[in-house]
Amino acid sequence: MTTSVPLNRPLRSIGRAIADLRRGLAVALIDGDGSIAIARAAEDLTDTGLKEMRDLAKNTDAPHFGFIISARRAEVLHIPPKSNAISLRIGQNDTASDLSALADPTDDLTHPLRGPFARNEAPKPLLTESAIKLCKLARLLPSAVVVSVDAEATPTAAEALLLWMRNNDVLSTQVIEIKDFPEAEANALIEVTSAKVPLEGAEDTRIVAFRPADGGIEHLAIIVGDPPRNQPVLTRLHSECFTGDLLGSLKCDCGDQLRGALRLMGEAGGGVLCYLAQEGRGIGLINKLRAYDLQDQGFDTVDANERLGFESDERIFQPAARMLHLLGFSQVRLMTNNPDKVAGLAEADIEVVERVAHHFPPNAHNERYLATKRRRSGHLL
Repeated sequence: MTTSVPLNRPLRSIGRAIADLRRGLAVALIDGDGSIAIARAAEDLTDTGLKEMRDLAKNTDAPHFGFIISARRAEVLHIPPKSNAISLRIGQNDTASDLSALADPTDDLTHPLRGPFARNEAPKPLLTESAIKLCKLARLLPSAVVVSVDAEATPTAAEALLLWMRNNDVLSTQVIEIKDFPEAEANALIEVTSAKVPLEGAEDTRIVAFRPADGGIEHLAIIVGDPPRNQPVLTRLHSECFTGDLLGSLKCDCGDQLRGALRLMGEAGGGVLCYLAQEGRGIGLINKLRAYDLQDQGFDTVDANERLGFESDERIFQPAARMLHLLGFSQVRLMTNNPDKVAGLAEADIEVVERVAHHFPPNAHNERYLATKRRRSGHLL
């Protein structure tokens, strides 16, 4: 049964801004005091787009025109980070390809002498940090070309940017909406439909689909049997893994964990597997493939994500908690080796009454990956 949730402006505006950013278009980020940043994702940057941003900065007398990277990417490039987003000066001869290559670390080892880099001081760091966050939400490399102004310090430039936005039909969103978007979208999940789908090892299974009110990314609850709502339910939070779940990749243990969890739930007579649309620990499939390339170059799974400019784990677990609440469950026996999942559910008012160990023997391809999860991410393996 679908329960209607009003589609509020933050969900709508962020969703539209994400779509435009992925298309290579400029988007506007506005702070509460009227300060503005115009951002274009580095990953989809073209020379035409870069020239437009140069001209915009020049024609509006905007005090800040820079190439924004995350603190994680800055550390890789040996730039001491002072905030969560670092602004680098864009040289007059820099091309879109130059900036896109700087955002993508997969060629770092073949270009070891990048730099030196000249830093900018962004007038409103919150704007540049929000541009990085929006790129992450779009599952793009967290880097952007940004023109920004502090409305209080340069009101004329702010007015000029506003006029440019209107004349060019540029979508705008509030920075506070970007910050709160993941949790807001999770809390807006509603049940859309369900169907019985007999599975190998768990024939009495129903899949329930959930979608946020903005029409964004869908998550699934796979319900084995008919577990009672007044007792702790055997539960697994499983982030989707195209390579492991579908293709049987040996680089991770995801496929083993998915099929093993469903088999154990079938043997136990019931359970819920929350299948979360959080590929690559929340960085998206394309960025996960980039991370795999970096692993082939010798970096471990944590270093690979951080070299890309992400945190080692970008996931939140509110979507799982929301689905469990909507299904009538408030207590779980959680099948996991990840303490962060236990803490994430507890913060979302799902009581974890027991952690059920859930691991499988390593193979020659994932042994280092599992050791890294144990040593660097605190997994209980």
